Amino acid sequence: MTVALVWFRYDLRLNDNPAFIEACSHHQFVIPLYIYDGKNSVSGEAQDWWLHHSLTSLSESLAQLGLNLILRKGDPFEIISDLVKKLSVSSVYWNRCYEPAAISRDKKIKAALLERGIEVQSSNGSLLHEPWTIKNKNGDYFKVFTPYWKHCKQHLNIQPSMYLENRPAGIEVQSEVLKDWKLLPAINWAAQFSEYWTPGEAGAQQKLHEFIEHHLNDYKKNRDFPIKNATSRLSPHLHFGEISPWTILRAIELAKLNPNCDLSSADHFLSELGWREFSVYLLYHFPKLPYENFRSEFDAFPWHNDKELLARWQNGLTGYPIIDAGMRELWATGYMHNRVRMIVASFLTKGLLIDWRLGADWFLDTLVDADLANNSASWQWVAGCGADAAPYFRIFNPVLQSQKFDPDGHYIRHWVSELSHLQSQYIHAPWESADSERIYLTTHYPKPIINHHEARTRALKYYNQLKKK
Repeated sequence: MTVALVWFRYDLRLNDNPAFIEACSHHQFVIPLYIYDGKNSVSGEAQDWWLHHSLTSLSESLAQLGLNLILRKGDPFEIISDLVKKLSVSSVYWNRCYEPAAISRDKKIKAALLERGIEVQSSNGSLLHEPWTIKNKNGDYFKVFTPYWKHCKQHLNIQPSMYLENRPAGIEVQSEVLKDWKLLPAINWAAQFSEYWTPGEAGAQQKLHEFIEHHLNDYKKNRDFPIKNATSRLSPHLHFGEISPWTILRAIELAKLNPNCDLSSADHFLSELGWREFSVYLLYHFPKLPYENFRSEFDAFPWHNDKELLARWQNGLTGYPIIDAGMRELWATGYMHNRVRMIVASFLTKGLLIDWRLGADWFLDTLVDADLANNSASWQWVAGCGADAAPYFRIFNPVLQSQKFDPDGHYIRHWVSELSHLQSQYIHAPWESADSERIYLTTHYPKPIINHHEARTRALKYYNQLKKK
């Protein structure tokens, strides 16, 4: 009798899951395990909501195979060591994680298991390319996205689908109760989440199908307009590993065979998968990415870090409708449209001069899709201090961005209801209306907390001073 332990992490699915499928292919008994290590988790409360429902879905899928998902809370090293000893486990399987703390943790566990004669098999369950396999002509890692992704595409061998063929038996093991972990909020601020999301592998597959069927062809044209349902919204499913990037890639490549497919849109969408990969790649090669400027000259940047202004930004009370719409969408749904993410991040870092790390922390706590790599890389990109960063002089004008990507104000009206009665010509900048005093008096909507043009001039002064050093 051989017993395998499968340690689920950010791979909460059964199909296209190399660790799970390999374990089932080679062992008579399989023990699926999930460990909640709250102490070392970088996810916030929004992701705890998602995790609860995703684990419920995974448990139900495993039950259909006659397997029970074992839940444990605590230190993975101690939990795995204890289970291996008590259950005579001969092999442990997992899919690799790429966050610095996870790499260190996994090395420690692997070394201890190997010393005890336990086989350990780790697999790539979340990336198209392992980060150490992609190098530039100098043998170093890429620091700019375009040549990185070009190289990746040239060395991309599409992997075949992995499906479960052998069904091993389970072993009766006592599990903790998911609801006892209290991942769901006591005060249900996440009440609307379920209107927008269906966590789990089935929900991910449905999202992919709907996107390809209804939105792929117009993706490039419509992706920047937040009121349009034009993006895939697969990011939280990818973050929790409910769907594999290979599954998405194969589906898009199959769609491209349709003569009616807009190839430009399809390739543009695939480049977003590339940005996700590039973020993990950067984190792997620069582990300090979440807390240290990639470009060290930014260490001298004079952040103001006004706590009151930060709170106004977090609560969607800045007086700039597109900013407030985005921040309120985030709070209500655990999500924000990507174009709006760039606008609100630019406003925080270059308008309010608040450290990008404070914005990144807020996103980690409130986004259902925020992972350490993508979140850190994206915030550094907007702030101008990251790899392949936006130029320091690119400071989004929130009014112009609003007029361009929400021209009729539908997105603003949806999330900033107190302005829903305004005409489109004034909804982007209520202060420009001849009737502005009455608007502010009757709606109780706040006046702008900064003057954008003055803030832009101030930010450029600081950025130019960095250039001279």
